[in-house]
Amino acid sequence: MNYRAFVLAVFLAVTIACGSRNPADVQVVAPNEIMDFSFLYARNCSGCHGPNGTGGAAIGLGDPVYLAIAGDATIRRVTADGVAGTSMPAFAQRSGGLLTDDQIDVIVHGIRTRWAKPDALQGVNAPPYAAQGSGDPQQGAEVYATYCSSCHGPDGRGSKRASSIVDGSYLALVSDQNLRTTVIAGRPEWGAPDWRSDTLGKPMSPEDVSDVVAWLAAQRAQFPGQPYLSAARAEGGIR
Repeated sequence: MNYRAFVLAVFLAVTIACGSRNPADVQVVAPNEIMDFSFLYARNCSGCHGPNGTGGAAIGLGDPVYLAIAGDATIRRVTADGVAGTSMPAFAQRSGGLLTDDQIDVIVHGIRTRWAKPDALQGVNAPPYAAQGSGDPQQGAEVYATYCSSCHGPDGRGSKRASSIVDGSYLALVSDQNLRTTVIAGRPEWGAPDWRSDTLGKPMSPEDVSDVVAWLAAQRAQFPGQPYLSAARAEGGIR
């Protein structure tokens, strides 16, 4: 059978099969009536947060430590309204997204019931999700040297063990809260420990977390990408 005959045969088979069905038997579900967690998560969250909440470009929503420090109200707010100035979009219809409040509730409830573990912190008090005050960047430099430099290098520009965390593009895309959340919860899918620090044997204090986040935030370029553009112009590559 040649290619044209094959395509024609498939077309006829599909047409006959579809034509034999009673249109009244076909159930059409409106997009805003879909309440299946797996479908909603796959279509709206997995691209950044990974399948089954395992993490990807963004933190894993299935991380039990993350779920131990972030309450439902926080997850719902971020899902609905997004985070301004970052790559996290708003999903609620009232904020310009496509999901209803009920669908967002399905996502939040599904994340919690599937992936949260009551004993995730093993009786240890984690630093609070939200900062209680502004940190000290100078103190943060010392905290960084103690807890982070062995992987991310003495100046934060990376090493063989881990990537740069002062890269201008990275810092331009994440909020201070994202930095704080990552410091506390870690990125287990990348082998990055949480605030308890597997290697030093002593956890970071809430003040340590706030200070190192302040140090990281202080590394942000006022105009991300400008050093590259300036260098390119100097070489005559951009006019």
